[in-house]
Amino acid sequence: MKTRTKIFFYTLLSLVSLLFIGPFLILVSSALKSPDQPVYSFPPQILPLPPVLHWFAEAWTKIPFPRYLLNSLILEVLTVPAYLAVSALAAYPLARMRFRGRQFMFFLILSTMFLPGEVMLVPRFLVISQLGMVDSFAGVVLPGLLSAFGVFLLRQAFEQVPRELSDAARIDGCNEFQIFWRVVLPQVRPTLATLAIFGFLNVWNNFIWPLVVLKSDDKYPISLGLAYLQGIFGDDVRSLAAGTVMAILPIVVFFIAMQKHFIDGMKGAVKG
Repeated sequence: MKTRTKIFFYTLLSLVSLLFIGPFLILVSSALKSPDQPVYSFPPQILPLPPVLHWFAEAWTKIPFPRYLLNSLILEVLTVPAYLAVSALAAYPLARMRFRGRQFMFFLILSTMFLPGEVMLVPRFLVISQLGMVDSFAGVVLPGLLSAFGVFLLRQAFEQVPRELSDAARIDGCNEFQIFWRVVLPQVRPTLATLAIFGFLNVWNNFIWPLVVLKSDDKYPISLGLAYLQGIFGDDVRSLAAGTVMAILPIVVFFIAMQKHFIDGMKGAVKG
């Protein structure tokens, strides 16, 4: 590739990156600005002069922020492993087994991706009410365990695993579950890591469903806690920005820990 072409593409990628990173930098800057420095200005003043940490302490103490963070972490621990397990168990027979109606069932599951989440609010709430799970973590977790996107991603990854490995395991006396657990599943670890990232983001950012199911303030996740924070501070942009930054940090840490698997995991979704 010629030098001019490289310069053009790198410049273009830098500009696109700035479009995504810019709002986050403005958010962090707003959380660190002193009361004397304007938040709204054009062009934006990115550097806080001087930086202050008062707004973080304000957001942390005005609402039960640690409790909301803990509730979100509990929901993550309850949801993400079960979400991966259900998606893998649903995707494996669709990818590795041969039975009548397999393709129809797969397309039926895939079609649910085109339904807006709001359409399913009422029937899900009716089911959760009949099960007696309103105002409980179980009521928040249960509807999110099966995802058409998770089934699709893992099905594509399972299909890339050589069938010779499964055949060799059968010759050695392994049953189907042992082949799934010991042979096929370890081959798709990058895809599982990718799906874990998406699952983590969905649970952490989920707002509507917890708002519908949960009635007690002490069970709110951080997404509802931020809305509560906005109700307290109103137009106090600096405190809201500080609370938002603290809520984003666990997502950033989790993504950094899993990023080396992300690209490899996405490859299985675009092959055959």
